[in-house]
Amino acid sequence: MQNRVCELFNIEYPIIQAGMVWCSGWELASAVSEAGGLGIIGSGSMYPEVLEEHILKCKKATSRPFAVNVPLLYPDIEKLIEVIIRNHIEIVFTSAGNPRAWTTVLKEQDIKVAHVVSSLKFARKAEEAGVDAIVAEGFEAGGHNGREETTTFCLIPLVSDNVSVPVIAAGGIYGGRSMLAAFALGAEAVQVGSRFAVSQESSAHTDYKKRVVDAYEGETILTMKSLTPVRLLRNDFYEQIQAAEREGAPAEKLAEILGKRRAKKGIFEGDLVEGELEIGQVSASIKQIQPAGEIVREIWEEFQQFKAKLVEM
Repeated sequence: MQNRVCELFNIEYPIIQAGMVWCSGWELASAVSEAGGLGIIGSGSMYPEVLEEHILKCKKATSRPFAVNVPLLYPDIEKLIEVIIRNHIEIVFTSAGNPRAWTTVLKEQDIKVAHVVSSLKFARKAEEAGVDAIVAEGFEAGGHNGREETTTFCLIPLVSDNVSVPVIAAGGIYGGRSMLAAFALGAEAVQVGSRFAVSQESSAHTDYKKRVVDAYEGETILTMKSLTPVRLLRNDFYEQIQAAEREGAPAEKLAEILGKRRAKKGIFEGDLVEGELEIGQVSASIKQIQPAGEIVREIWEEFQQFKAKLVEM
């Protein structure tokens, strides 16, 4: 397929794997890129030297383009940027912060930049900052999310109608049907997180993957809105947070309960009781742990199939 996103990133299919902490290492990124999509290494859970190791391994595993996701609130972001530039990464997805901070620096190195937003306001700011593409993420998405609670179905046309750069839809994208819907709303690519989070190549713990596969409708909740909104599966940790919020606990108290490395405990170490189990609403539709390349092919084939059906109507 040829459109602005495929041309921008030099990829075969406009299917992008989200850069998820504790899930998106070199194995997942290279598998998605090899299948024709765009794989992303999630640097948010990595020290600079670990990121460099993943970049080098990814380059050995695939000759196709891949990207690095950088959360802009990362404490030592200068070191991550240094690793990215030194290793000649061509595509960076930024999130969780102000794109003005690093977009110019990256583009001066001929790096293409996409930024994740949850509202039209931030989409406009990202375009003003000079990004090449915008990931518009609805609140159905897993992990950290926008406070606006705007759904993907509402967000994509709102953003695509008001910016000139390509829009990538994220949040609630499971298969080819949701991809086709996103394209109808103005997107030129989709970013998929939850399905890849539980793929065979994901670095997440097997127990976490199985828990997601067993998830049912309505089992994920957007919580901690006064601190940092995050969509979680229900477990004991979630209940602790909910109890504190019902009692009117301030953000400081929530931060104390959250502590450190809670997401690592849940996703990477497989602690299903006390860990932070981040995942999107589409978890209710995920019924198996698949190879990443198979997921890319299934999404693309279903997209083509349902697009043809619409043409016949």
